[in-house]
Amino acid sequence: MNTSTEPPRQPLPPFHLESAVQKVRMAEDAWNSRDPARVALAYTPQSQWRNRSEFLMGREAIKAFLAAKWNREKEYRLIKELWSFQSNRIAARFCYEWQDATGHRFRSYGNENWEFDENGLMQLRLASINDLSILSTERKFFWPLGRRPDDHASLSQMGL
Repeated sequence: MNTSTEPPRQPLPPFHLESAVQKVRMAEDAWNSRDPARVALAYTPQSQWRNRSEFLMGREAIKAFLAAKWNREKEYRLIKELWSFQSNRIAARFCYEWQDATGHRFRSYGNENWEFDENGLMQLRLASINDLSILSTERKFFWPLGRRPDDHASLSQMGL
């Protein structure tokens, strides 16, 4: 029984292959918008996060974290890919490229474990991330800022 006052956020658990892939792409699209308020709406008001060594709780903390992140990480472009799913949980892997304030470029690799409530909102996000310094000539993500084009290669297709 859904006890939340939040509107349902499709697709809802339990996930199957197509709905898990859809949920991952929706998350990628939101993060590529670099809009903290938009991204935060996918999480429960009391959502718990572990992002690297930071621990966050709630939408307001998530919004503040993301605003600071995208203020530091310029030219942010992200690809997410489904790794596994079961019931109300999804594991995704991701890679994103960005540039710091001094012009240095990075590629960040990571894995996320997500747990959703019955309303399709993420109540738990656990992320492990590693950064790799790259040269401008090593960049692989060149689409215009925003949503990754549908015909762009996936992480697996790119060998990442």
